[in-house]
Amino acid sequence: MHPLITSHQNTKIKHVLSLEKHRDRQREHQFLIEGVREVALAHKHGYKIISLFFCPEIISRQQAKDIVGDERLLLPVERTVFNKIAYRESTEGIVAVAEQKSHALSNLKLSSNPILLVLEGVEKPGNLGAMLRTADAAHIDAVIICDPKTDFYNPNVVRSSVGCLFTTATAVATPMEVIDWLRESKIQAFVTDLTAAVPYHTADFTAPSAIVMGTESTGISEVWREFATARIIIPMRGAIDSLNVSNAAAIVIFEAARQREFR
Repeated sequence: MHPLITSHQNTKIKHVLSLEKHRDRQREHQFLIEGVREVALAHKHGYKIISLFFCPEIISRQQAKDIVGDERLLLPVERTVFNKIAYRESTEGIVAVAEQKSHALSNLKLSSNPILLVLEGVEKPGNLGAMLRTADAAHIDAVIICDPKTDFYNPNVVRSSVGCLFTTATAVATPMEVIDWLRESKIQAFVTDLTAAVPYHTADFTAPSAIVMGTESTGISEVWREFATARIIIPMRGAIDSLNVSNAAAIVIFEAARQREFR
């Protein structure tokens, strides 16, 4: 049983704080998870929990143990020190250090008739987190990011996904790697584009499908327009010409789910 941590200068506390930086997360291949539901989902879906910091004034040792199942991982932390490592303003009393997973395309295990969300140039962690929530809600096969620099483990992605980062298969690759993989896997690509002529609800998503979204500022790249099975658009009836990318993704994904009768 580990003793109560009472100092901000404790080496374990310093390590937790270092993982707030992208560079240190990449070097250590570790990241932070805060919140009871988030840590429980990560543990359930095969993420290795390295340590679990908990504040006894907020959550009991038994409750913390029930989340990860191993008392040896538990590190009790005094309230003021815990407040230093907590990322949220309203905390549930636990912060976990976990090991990152590989996000290679080759690791993806798809159903016989998959639906995928492909994202090119995601600009905001909050948008990525929101789209991971949508992916989980619709129970699609995977989310693929066309940007090798993407940091799935940014605390804002973990937080805004409310744990759906751990429930949804994810991969990271270059656009051409993804295109070659889709072609080999015989998956059609529906590319959202402001210049498209096909309303999204008229497209047929009942066969293996990838829904490809670009950035709000620049849209999709030309390489995707050339590869697309069809270029689709969400008709706009107001003064603006586009939606927030996470909202647009939700609309198209659930249209695909509707066509498959939400199976």
